[in-house]
Amino acid sequence: MKEIDISSSLTEVWRVLAEHEREILRANSIIQHFKRNEKIYSEGDEPRDMMCLLKGKVKISKQGVGGRSQIIRMIKPIQYFAYRAYFAGEKYLTDAYAFEMSTVCIIPMTVVDSLIRDNLKLAMFFIRQLSVDLGIADERTVNLTQKHIRGRLAESLLFLVDCYGLETDGATISIYLSREDLANLSNMTTSNAIRTLSNFVSERIIALDGRKVKIIDEERLRKISRLG
Repeated sequence: MKEIDISSSLTEVWRVLAEHEREILRANSIIQHFKRNEKIYSEGDEPRDMMCLLKGKVKISKQGVGGRSQIIRMIKPIQYFAYRAYFAGEKYLTDAYAFEMSTVCIIPMTVVDSLIRDNLKLAMFFIRQLSVDLGIADERTVNLTQKHIRGRLAESLLFLVDCYGLETDGATISIYLSREDLANLSNMTTSNAIRTLSNFVSERIIALDGRKVKIIDEERLRKISRLG
């Protein structure tokens, strides 16, 4: 693999490694491309690799009661995923899918494990990252169980803005999202998501263009999310 492929993508991990450790990553990393909606890993798989999303969008989801899917996390470029289960000594508890054409850097966890044992800064990176992810998960758990439908949907839209940003118009969320996916992200049924989106449109809070959502009144959307 060319150095630019790793150094431009692994960011903080790359910076804390010595040159010989970088060579180990170069020799053991591969780049893999995933089509839209293609599964990256499945619940119950053995966690053999750490992954870094280089390009595209990835969703981490879990099947719940009655087979209903809940989106747990959204992965954005230059973000790591798929390594928690290895450190926990578990099989994967979730599924990962590419939302769109995505490019992923894949590094064997045996290589990561070996590097961590000899590099305190790298170990601290993972401790910090796992701690941040846990804090986000705790907050979303409370919000998705205690907020009303309007508050949950508003929070999810703002969450998507934080993850993927806005397009050049400064208002349209930079992701194509089906109503079902938005419902799964917001812990509600698809019909409730469609109804609430329609209400937001009627109230001139957002505008819809197919699977694109344009934020018209961000201040009001944040107020709805905050009040729940």
